[in-house]
Amino acid sequence: MAADPRPLALTLDLPALPASLARMARLLADPQHSSAALAGLVEADMALAAAVLRVVNSSLFGLNGRVQTVQHAITYLGTVQVAALTYEAALRNSFPAAQALQPVWQRASARSALFGRLARELGTDAWAAHAAGLFEECGKAALFRHDAVAYAPLLVPPLADDAAALLDREQLAFGTCHDIVAAALCETWGLSPAAVHWVRHQHGLRQHRRLPPARAAREVAAVALLADALALPADDMTAVADAVAEPLGWDRDAVRHTLHALQAEALTERLLARLSRPGCLSSGAD
Repeated sequence: MAADPRPLALTLDLPALPASLARMARLLADPQHSSAALAGLVEADMALAAAVLRVVNSSLFGLNGRVQTVQHAITYLGTVQVAALTYEAALRNSFPAAQALQPVWQRASARSALFGRLARELGTDAWAAHAAGLFEECGKAALFRHDAVAYAPLLVPPLADDAAALLDREQLAFGTCHDIVAAALCETWGLSPAAVHWVRHQHGLRQHRRLPPARAAREVAAVALLADALALPADDMTAVADAVAEPLGWDRDAVRHTLHALQAEALTERLLARLSRPGCLSSGAD
């Protein structure tokens, strides 16, 4: 797929990558990194550590007993999941704590968790999938921070629930769209090209269920499309599974089984309740 021709026409003050995340990225790049080192890095930033523990102890994970430390959270959830929650907390902290943005962050949290879980089940890059789900809508927060008065009405239904209309209004008001802004932030924060590609091209990829040519980007896009399909009736979900599995050379029956198992889980049901967003197959958008 060719690069999106739309420029980031608006000059935005995008938040810089927090120093703690830069150190985390270097740590995770080392295949010999230890969970203790990651825990120490997160706990050195009290705000991030508190945010991570708050999410870990929420009903979303349904853990038995209260998790008291980041190391304890890593024991339960694993390094990638805790690192993803740290990125989530840092991303939210980079923008205003506005009530208007709460639905954006709730969807981001749910989608990143679901993308990561599905990627792990399918044996593909869970870290890139987490990032793709987390950063999908962050361009909305950036446009809101740039001009809250102008952007706040765009976050309210019915406009917020109509993906095509929202993109048109953003283009008219700002000369760019939230997906382009989000991709620029992903690049600023050094996310994988596969995650950046999904964030930038998500609406077209969803509309046509088209997979990009590069293998890593194809796998992230496949995870996202399969995550959307979890909200569909069983027969429709199976059709999406087959359409996605074939060009990747994934075992069709294995992908079907994974989706049906996830759809049946209480965890996925809780996530699906929070996933209504512009662009999802279940919303009829695009």
